[in-house]
Amino acid sequence: MAITNGELYTVLTNKEFHGKKRTLVAMIQGTKSKDVAAILAKIPAEQRKIVKEVTLDMAESMENIVRYSFPNATHVTDRFHVQQLVSEATQEIRIALRKEAIRAENEQIKLAKSQNRRYRPEVFENGDTKKQLLARSRYLLFKAQSKWNEQQQKRSAVLFQEFPELNKAYELSMMFRNCYESNHTIAEAKESFDKWYLKVEEKSIDSFIVAAESIRLHETTILNYFLNRSTNASAESFNAKLKNFRTVVRGVRDKKFHLFRVAKLYA
Repeated sequence: MAITNGELYTVLTNKEFHGKKRTLVAMIQGTKSKDVAAILAKIPAEQRKIVKEVTLDMAESMENIVRYSFPNATHVTDRFHVQQLVSEATQEIRIALRKEAIRAENEQIKLAKSQNRRYRPEVFENGDTKKQLLARSRYLLFKAQSKWNEQQQKRSAVLFQEFPELNKAYELSMMFRNCYESNHTIAEAKESFDKWYLKVEEKSIDSFIVAAESIRLHETTILNYFLNRSTNASAESFNAKLKNFRTVVRGVRDKKFHLFRVAKLYA
């Protein structure tokens, strides 16, 4: 079973419910624990007690919902939300460096104007300026090195040479990703996580120290992923489709008709 939340809906899906393999989708306006729990309470308690595992994000409200509604379920913090936390730590460094590059470029443009000359930014061997390099490196920092295309390989070489702190951040991000991909038991994963914590302390990067602390606090439910390797990817995907559909129809006025259209399209 998986739970996710969005601006308009809380989406609940499960692959096995009451002994039968099927999908149950509940769309609930808002994400307040009380409101969502009240809807889930309409499912008989005997059936809710059957649920053995629930994947969810790191929001406290979602955890409260699961604790109240599915008392016998094991909580699993969704893998992709945890990885997102680490990826955002890397992007935070990139964004800060880009802001500094923009500030420095603005100062140089002002100086050039005061001296009545044309400003010419430094261009690296791959054709990017410093500002462009940091802006265009966003997606390659999410990917494993093996998945970079030729252009990204050239850009990363320049990026990491110019900004070694981003290289350290990228290595930490990929090391954490490897904790999920290379381990298959809780004991193995726990050992890998401990090594990653030590590496974060060694590199002493503020954004990663914050991310590591959050992961430590949720470590028990994060490690539960290695029991069955469950994620809420299907729920997140469906939630994204609903948001996209809402955007296409430019909002929702008639909720009943909206749900009717959703049922016809996605049921």
